Amino acid sequence: MARSKKGIVTSNKMEKTLVVQVHTYKMHPKYKKRYRTSKKFYADNPENKFQIGDEVTIFETRPLSKLKRWTVVEPK
Repeated sequence: MARSKKGIVTSNKMEKTLVVQVHTYKMHPKYKKRYRTSKKFYADNPENKFQIGDEVTIFETRPLSKLKRWTVVEPK
């Protein structure tokens, strides 16, 4: 089964491509406090139907371009 992540669309200015920001929580090795990190993923959006601020689920796929390795499947 392919990996999936949930995130928020931060940019839809490219044609058929979205930038999705995904937040994860990590534990500090010494102080044991949780802190939030975020990472941006480029995802394929063939129908150009998602807007900035939408919460979407992305799935890992084969490389589609230099940076695109994810596909948007559904909203949230």
